[in-house]
Amino acid sequence: MVSLTVAGIAYLLAIREFLAPPKFERRVAKRVVVFGLVLAAVWNIAFLRVPSGPDDDIHRYVWDGRLQRLGYNPYLIIPSDPAAERLHTAETRNLNNPDLPTPYPAGAELFFRAVTAIQESIFALKVAFVLCEFAIVFVLVDLLRRNERGAHLVLAYSWNPLLAIEVAGSGHIDIVGTLLLVISVAALARRWRPTAAVAFGLAVAVKFLPIVLLPLYWKRIRIRDAALAVAVVGVLYVPFLHRGRLPIGSLDAYVQSFRFNGPVFAVLDHVAAPQLLVGLAVLVGFFTAAWFRKNFTTDVGTGSCVGISASPVRRAQRAEFLPDALAWPMAASLLCAPVVFPWYLLWLLPFLVSLSTLPIIVWTVAIIPTYVMWHFRALGRPWGALPVWVMLLEYGCVATAGAILTLSSLKRARTRRSSRKVEVMK
Repeated sequence: MVSLTVAGIAYLLAIREFLAPPKFERRVAKRVVVFGLVLAAVWNIAFLRVPSGPDDDIHRYVWDGRLQRLGYNPYLIIPSDPAAERLHTAETRNLNNPDLPTPYPAGAELFFRAVTAIQESIFALKVAFVLCEFAIVFVLVDLLRRNERGAHLVLAYSWNPLLAIEVAGSGHIDIVGTLLLVISVAALARRWRPTAAVAFGLAVAVKFLPIVLLPLYWKRIRIRDAALAVAVVGVLYVPFLHRGRLPIGSLDAYVQSFRFNGPVFAVLDHVAAPQLLVGLAVLVGFFTAAWFRKNFTTDVGTGSCVGISASPVRRAQRAEFLPDALAWPMAASLLCAPVVFPWYLLWLLPFLVSLSTLPIIVWTVAIIPTYVMWHFRALGRPWGALPVWVMLLEYGCVATAGAILTLSSLKRARTRRSSRKVEVMK
């Protein structure tokens, strides 16, 4: 907890430098970036040696991959079933929520099977996740260069403490979906629309969170590209069909019973059904994405913001959406979700490369106190609700960052209006 807190504060100080105007020549800046990436690789590799906790999800990943290789359907087999006892190994015997089948979509399941086919172990999965993390670096650098942004901004992603603890340390499938989403955005930047559509579909097939970004893809990909993506995702589910029905595993139990670090959901949970509130969380993400789709875009050549007031010619040039347009819809949806585990924020990290995402950047650090629950668990205490002070600290920091950003934006707007008035008077 102390180490993560120090790392989080150091990261925020580094972010202040990353988002400031470049202070080095291009040649020196390249060396700084390379050195920074080497540091990130070193501490990620160091975290690979940290053993996973007994309740970490990665034990379930090994179990699901093992079941598929043995010819079983992970959506049907319950780990605690006495008949399944002989299927367990030392790494799967103590997996969490053993009374429930898997909740993961088909894309995640097939990834588990592919990795465990090479080597059936927690370490193999963690190595695969770290490779995905490193791959994001290369794709992100390409995106930054195409938008004429400084390559040093890749360090805003690679230095985030959540990467080391949740990818190399605990190992979470979210990083695979994040890679696919970044590939989709990069493909769209190059006008590879079929690739962009399929990669987006695969990202949704790993976890459902990026589905809220659909409005951003509207009219940026063709109908045939969307149909191809739907077909590919449909094929992924074919091996898991049971009596012609689409499998959902324990997804319904997740919606009904799982609660953690979701303040909006906790307030509304007493007045509406959980399924309705989950639908509301999705709608919030959809509307946020639609707002960005309507009001903001980027110029093809510069990557600068093109607002709703831009000329028709310039608006016709619009191509790829701003990083904000990807980060904010997912963040808004997560804020209304029943469960907000720290590793869910991995989806946001590659898109936190501008000052306008400051509240989300702060959130990736302010969520660190929630790890106190895993500390309590290690002491033998039962899993329960987060202490009130943790949620007040977490979301209080986010709200403060949002207020600072809003006041700063209002101040800049007043300054621009004053400047225009002076010009008019002259």
